[in-house]
Amino acid sequence: MQAPSASPWWRPENHADRRPFLLARNRIKAAFRAWFEARDFLEVETAALQVSPGNEAHLHAFETAALTLSGEAAPLYLHTSPEFSCKKLLAAGERRIFDFGKVWRNRERGTLHHPEFTMLEWYRVGEPYQALMNDCAALLALAAETAGTLEFRFRGQACDPFAAPERVTVAQAFERHAGVDLLASIGPGGETDRDALAASARAGGIRVADDDTWADVFSRVIVEKVEPNLGVGRATILCEYPAEEAALARPKPGDPRVAERFELYACGVELANAFGELTDAGEQRRRFEAEMDEKARVYGERYPLDEDFLAALAIMPEASGAALGFDRLVMLAAGASRVDQVLWTPVAG
Repeated sequence: MQAPSASPWWRPENHADRRPFLLARNRIKAAFRAWFEARDFLEVETAALQVSPGNEAHLHAFETAALTLSGEAAPLYLHTSPEFSCKKLLAAGERRIFDFGKVWRNRERGTLHHPEFTMLEWYRVGEPYQALMNDCAALLALAAETAGTLEFRFRGQACDPFAAPERVTVAQAFERHAGVDLLASIGPGGETDRDALAASARAGGIRVADDDTWADVFSRVIVEKVEPNLGVGRATILCEYPAEEAALARPKPGDPRVAERFELYACGVELANAFGELTDAGEQRRRFEAEMDEKARVYGERYPLDEDFLAALAIMPEASGAALGFDRLVMLAAGASRVDQVLWTPVAG
């Protein structure tokens, strides 16, 4: 058998190097729990095994099977987010909840990615998604204070976690960092014009392939031009995503071209994703089916829809919810350089 290429995390000398990060992780988790509980949030625990892992085209799940007593198999998946379960709890009557949930995503491993990680999700019934922006700012500062740092640093970028985050729309960020007129490629009802966006992107020096879709071009502009400039000096809240890029979010009142979705960035690192939640079950079904059609086109596979979730959505009250990559935030707050340094037992591989 060939020897591992790197010394494993469980070697005493490696654990000694990682231990300060891990202790910071525990302190931050305890501080976050206390913060939520002081605001009348109830901690919940959602099941990891689900009939659907989520229905986003570019997320890849781990699949398994449940065996009946007779040995018949039914497919199940490790969830990529506790979102569906949390929303079912909102439909059941809970009003403020949070979950430190273990989640799993396949095809993801690197400096900022790990196949198993912790997602902190929280939901507010009857409150606007701007309240989640305030939550994110408070949690950044609390993480830094608990870790004993005044500044986040990553890949040469610095961010003051105590400064009020800048709020910028996606359209503003496209214009500022890429010279791309995003809204010129979106119709009044949210329909997208691939050629218009491609032309604007090419004019800004961005490579566009002939078979790129509107979403492909959008993603390339975000990754190459926008994200590296976010959360520099202070955190950035990137808001009002195109409706095409917000499958679980409701449209912005008065402007259906964009949706009530924002992402939180620090040092160019995406930390959180939040929505004013869509509660139209019929529209949600249409969006999921479109996502799975795209997944089938690109990857040759599709995931089932969670019919139970769609039924619950029909009675779910108006709410806002956020998902924060807890490991990434700990990494920045503790001064680690890789996300696996803040995981107690990284996955082998």
